[in-house]
Amino acid sequence: MHAPRPAARAPLASPLTGPADSPADGPAERPVDGTGNAADGPVTGESLHTALAALLDGLPPRQATQAVERLIATYRGRTPTGAPVLRDRSDVVAYAAYRMPATFEAVRHALGALRAAAPHWVPASHLDIGGGTGAATWATAATCDDERRAGTVYDWAEPALALGCELAADSGSAALRAVRWQRRPIGAGFTLPEPADLITVSYVLGELTEADRETVIDAVADSGRVVAVVEPGTPEGYLRVLRARERLVAAGLRVLAPCPHSDACPIAPGSDWCHFAARVSRSSLHRQVKGGSLAYEDEKFSYVVVARPGVAGRAAEHRVVRHPQIRKGQVLLDLCAADGELRREVVTKRRGTLYRVARDVAWGDGWPPARETRQGTESEPHAEPERESGGA
Repeated sequence: MHAPRPAARAPLASPLTGPADSPADGPAERPVDGTGNAADGPVTGESLHTALAALLDGLPPRQATQAVERLIATYRGRTPTGAPVLRDRSDVVAYAAYRMPATFEAVRHALGALRAAAPHWVPASHLDIGGGTGAATWATAATCDDERRAGTVYDWAEPALALGCELAADSGSAALRAVRWQRRPIGAGFTLPEPADLITVSYVLGELTEADRETVIDAVADSGRVVAVVEPGTPEGYLRVLRARERLVAAGLRVLAPCPHSDACPIAPGSDWCHFAARVSRSSLHRQVKGGSLAYEDEKFSYVVVARPGVAGRAAEHRVVRHPQIRKGQVLLDLCAADGELRREVVTKRRGTLYRVARDVAWGDGWPPARETRQGTESEPHAEPERESGGA
């Protein structure tokens, strides 16, 4: 956990050029190690909450609440805005408090699935398209801990970029402090000036028209070695991910997660939708802004991670697409399988270690576990595929 932001803050450079050089009177105070050098720590949900708490300090609660209410209406709306949702600093601060922790956890979950599929692949560069205040960039730093990675956030809202730069400067992460924050229209005519190992497109497609979504997805398909698309876990969000998945696969990329295959989604259109959930911790200040009382919430999201053939990785054999049902002596798992079908597997107690592992498996996990976990267990055939809806 990093020290809270000090009351006095040095001015930052324009987000168009990235973090500023240290001012003459020295950078903002941070913890130091035993040698007297600045002590950076890992990027975590807790460190993000600490940064956001400092950010909200001094913002009138009524002003934050009003901005949150408008943003909720926009976020849940079904009509693309065609313009940046975040208009000024109060909007951006409210957005950061309302959405940034949840977006961070959703993207971190998607990148965790990437890491499970390609454990030895580490991106040397990252582009965050429509990244706003940088939640996906924080998630990348949390998942791929490499200070040498070159990161860039593109967004059309300069207030969001400025605040993202400000948060990164106080993050306690060298990788985040080195990120470039660049204003760039996201939509018609969108292109990328250079390729990147990892490109994230998170919670932005809903703000675009259908034509602009296709333009953005085609651009990232041309430029990214690995592309992660994350959207809200609603029927509309799932459909946007599904359309993006179709275009990315048509462009020659293969699916690494969550699907165990690159074939068509087996869920019958309109019957259900594929989505998952990430547990999000909520600070007291976060609960105040969002008007909730629980110490946590579950962020529902849909996602896809695809890669070019040259990226060494392998999708899970199956994906758990619903909450497992634990019954006496058995666990029922609803799975999306590598053959492109939905099926239910019943793991009984007589399967020993595999049964014990199945009792701990979670919605969204890959299945079965690593081969070494299964050694010595008695095999049991899969149940016949069940043609029921397979969304989570």
